[in-house]
Amino acid sequence: MTLVLTLLCCVGGAGAFLLTELGDEDPALTAGLACDPGRRVDVTGKMPRVTEYGEGQVRNAAIIIKVGQDRKIPARGWVIALATAMQESGLRNLANSKIPASLALPHEGVGSDHDSLGLFQQRPGWGTVQQRLTPSYAADKFYDKLLKVPNWERRPLTVVAQKVQVSAFPDAYAKHEDLAGRLVDALAGGAARTVQLAGKAVCDAAAGARIAASGWTAPLPGGVVSGFRTRERPSHNGVDLAAQKRTPIHAATAGRVLVARCDPDHSGRRDCDRDGWPGKGGCGWFVDILHAGGYITRYCHMIQRPAVVPGQSVQAGDEIGLSGTSGNSSGPHLHFEVHVESDRSNRGAINPVPFMRQRGAPLGSTA
Repeated sequence: MTLVLTLLCCVGGAGAFLLTELGDEDPALTAGLACDPGRRVDVTGKMPRVTEYGEGQVRNAAIIIKVGQDRKIPARGWVIALATAMQESGLRNLANSKIPASLALPHEGVGSDHDSLGLFQQRPGWGTVQQRLTPSYAADKFYDKLLKVPNWERRPLTVVAQKVQVSAFPDAYAKHEDLAGRLVDALAGGAARTVQLAGKAVCDAAAGARIAASGWTAPLPGGVVSGFRTRERPSHNGVDLAAQKRTPIHAATAGRVLVARCDPDHSGRRDCDRDGWPGKGGCGWFVDILHAGGYITRYCHMIQRPAVVPGQSVQAGDEIGLSGTSGNSSGPHLHFEVHVESDRSNRGAINPVPFMRQRGAPLGSTA
């Protein structure tokens, strides 16, 4: 094990890579709540405080989750439902100025979009005015249509939401996914960190083909063998994950490929089809993927040309390449980074370990 830990590190880290267009600030990230997949949401008690929403909006989120729990729908469905209601109504039960009957019923604001009503802005085909302005009814009807979307648990959130809603703005839902996951965690005991295994919700086991309700998965199951910006390696802007050569690498979540190429070394050589060495410089064969919320993930030292190309859309868990030791590397492994605010430079890099743990995809998961 000592030998493995010694070998599986890329000397100097991303700071030594010749990503010349890349630039050290590390936003604080917490590990998140304890994960209790059996916890039932309480729609009548005190609501957790959320900066982005008031108590009434959070209570509406709790109602949406409770309907999903009552129907035994996996937590991924709750995240999709919340993100959809965030986009459609800001989690407010909206009447409609064009429908006088709606103004006489309990509501939390007034919209004017066609003849749409309620949390999900549902039109008359979804139910009566009173039904659409009843949050539990509206959530129930949303889940009815969600369950008819093929492979909905694995597809990108915005694709599934659009299949249900048929919105004029089909890409608008994705930006709410991260906050929807955090709300599910706060209201339902960390449920966004679960995956479905043999019909049971299991915490912190998302890796490879297993996708957490948050929409994230660990890129491969190997443990961390070199950390983020350690005292010995302050410019190491990611973590190194143990992996034998040709271990499949998976996209951590849905997104669009920004870069898939061979990174030049210190001498300007692009010779990534061979093993690298310490001090060579460069990331070897690598991929950058842009995700909703402005997150970017980076995957370095692949053994051969990546299996994806710039501009390609990927789903969580898609295989994007194979691990290797190209570039600035002393042994086979995956160098993995997470960046925020769409910033590919070292200024945007954050510690991937707490970030991935919060999303139910801890680095090194072998469950």
